[in-house]
Amino acid sequence: MVQVNITVNYEGKNYLTNVIAPKYTSEEEISRMAHQQVERQWRK
Repeated sequence: MVQVNITVNYEGKNYLTNVIAPKYTSEEEISRMAHQQVERQWRK
């Protein structure tokens, strides 16, 4: 597992989040996971 810090643009604002993923996860998948994570956080 690796921890990746990534900046996500959500509704015009940038959010820094981290994603913990298996070592060989693609950049696209990590980006998708980060966007979903930020989206879930702000829906509540």
